[in-house]
Amino acid sequence: MSTGKYANVNGIQMYYEIHGAGHPLVLIHGGGSTITTTFGAILPLLAKSHMVIAVEMQAHGHTGDRDAPETFEQDADDIAELLKQLNIPSADIFGFSNGGNTAMEIAMRYPEMVSRVVIASTFYNRSGVPPGFWDGFAGATLSNMPQVYQDEYLKITSSPERLLNMFNKDVERMKAFKDWSKEAISSIKVPALVVIGDKDLPLPEHAVEMYRLLPQGRLAILPGTHGSYMGELMSADGGSKVPGYFVAMLDEFLAT
Repeated sequence: MSTGKYANVNGIQMYYEIHGAGHPLVLIHGGGSTITTTFGAILPLLAKSHMVIAVEMQAHGHTGDRDAPETFEQDADDIAELLKQLNIPSADIFGFSNGGNTAMEIAMRYPEMVSRVVIASTFYNRSGVPPGFWDGFAGATLSNMPQVYQDEYLKITSSPERLLNMFNKDVERMKAFKDWSKEAISSIKVPALVVIGDKDLPLPEHAVEMYRLLPQGRLAILPGTHGSYMGELMSADGGSKVPGYFVAMLDEFLAT
């Protein structure tokens, strides 16, 4: 299938790309990001053995917006609807950062549609990250957004107004962040891989706690920062071999 398509999903024009062949693997980017900023380094590697369905969520990248806040629940509903339109009854789900929160919601809301789930650099409660992280949202302005994310977004839209809208909605979602219960995490019955870097935003102790709540949980703590282990654009460590090792590990997990 060709890349770069749109689907009318729950009232928005949702952008997605399909690469490769095999069992479907949905990629969900992080907050403020795009397919390229989050997955650009590893997408070609993943497409060698999976049918990769990379999406851009509400107000992000090429995808349109709706007159409603961003929520992880709505993002999960949007992806489920897209998969229905693509006639894909079941897929592996891989979410990074905020995309990991969405991946969790998909596994909870649509368990029949999820074969396996990868929860990367994500937390399920507010205590899973250093307290200063939450303090930073109180007076957040666009200047706090990493410049590389701003630049990549503007390459797509050329619209400072849309960029600011996305930023504001991302900030409001994090201000309103509510903990998932331990029972909610334990309701994810499919094989689930929790991944973080050892110097990531989520604390290692939190990753261990989350993995132990998952009935079929696995855990990987890799050397790196927030996404550097997968070559995420802002965190990429040029020349590092870790993203290649990460993909090999991911392929093995998804083959089980």
